[in-house]
Amino acid sequence: MKTVVLVLAGAFLFGVTAYAHHSFASTYDLAKQVKIEGKMVQFLFRNPHSFVHVETPDGERWSIEWAGGGQLAGNGIDRNTLKVGDPVIVSGNPTRTDGEHRLRMVTLKRTTDGLTWGNREGERVD
Repeated sequence: MKTVVLVLAGAFLFGVTAYAHHSFASTYDLAKQVKIEGKMVQFLFRNPHSFVHVETPDGERWSIEWAGGGQLAGNGIDRNTLKVGDPVIVSGNPTRTDGEHRLRMVTLKRTTDGLTWGNREGERVD
């Protein structure tokens, strides 16, 4: 009986761990890219994923999923890098759900000073 309980507990814990990890390909269409331009309305610097919220000139608000805080910090991005009101151009992969204004970040450029992030290796390019 004790062995059965241990096996069930282990299976439960493994299931929780597996559920916590997800594939970007299941949420976002990695074969497509969308480019948006607008003003930063929110920057959530956190783990496991940071988020940038951008409002376009036509009033649409986009939620863009980015890397985690630790990964961004390793690439020179911190919680003070982006501010509300910053004009940005973002390219990313759209969600697979029609009508959602969500992207997975591929590149970001702040137009006031040319700060850019994206396209791998060191990610941040000034």
